Amino acid sequence: MLNAIWETEGLQTVGIVVLVFASIKLLHLLGLISFSEDSVEDELELSAVRHRPEGLEQLEAQTRFSRKELQILYRGFKNECPSGVVNEDTFKDIYAQFFPQGDASTYAHFLFNAFDTDHNGSVSFEDFVMGLSILLRGTVQEKLNWAFNLYDINKDGYITKEEMLDIMKAIYDMMGKCTYPVLKEETPRQHVEVFFQKMDKNKDGVVTIDEFIDCCQNDENIMRSMHLFENVL
Repeated sequence: MLNAIWETEGLQTVGIVVLVFASIKLLHLLGLISFSEDSVEDELELSAVRHRPEGLEQLEAQTRFSRKELQILYRGFKNECPSGVVNEDTFKDIYAQFFPQGDASTYAHFLFNAFDTDHNGSVSFEDFVMGLSILLRGTVQEKLNWAFNLYDINKDGYITKEEMLDIMKAIYDMMGKCTYPVLKEETPRQHVEVFFQKMDKNKDGVVTIDEFIDCCQNDENIMRSMHLFENVL
């Protein structure tokens, strides 16, 4: 039951954990963490895809994945996404499978936008592994920067109370009947009110990246969640 999580660890921790855990599920459903014993080609296969990813050496330099890991990740990505890119509908389909008891479409939309760093309506292999590298192997600072970007829906460099509420409502909608007792409609706003006041140190109505990181770094539950999935790959 998730009621203990909501009440004792705080809504903010659940948001971070769901972010990382949902990304792991994305890997699984794309077939990217089912490692095969088969040999893997030394170079990325590029001939059959519309989008041509960067070379292995460049991606290895830009991420914390090894050459072998990148080869395996790309093979799985290519098998599931022959065009070389993932669109938002694919994200929504994946999370609908992961959370059939709820409505994951809004959360998938927000998460897709966080991965789609150039905002062109698609997530390439490069976009995917760059984000994944941060979520799985980045420093605490890098992970919190990524999480801040997720919450900063309009990308203006600040998190408003309404943006935080939108993300939290999306998480509640996605979890659906997994929560017990069933959450009241006003519960997300009540939790956001409490946590926003904690984050907004200067009470100016917005949360800056520095306020966000400082608050998270002083929350031992969030810090613990930052290291949960570091050895997935």
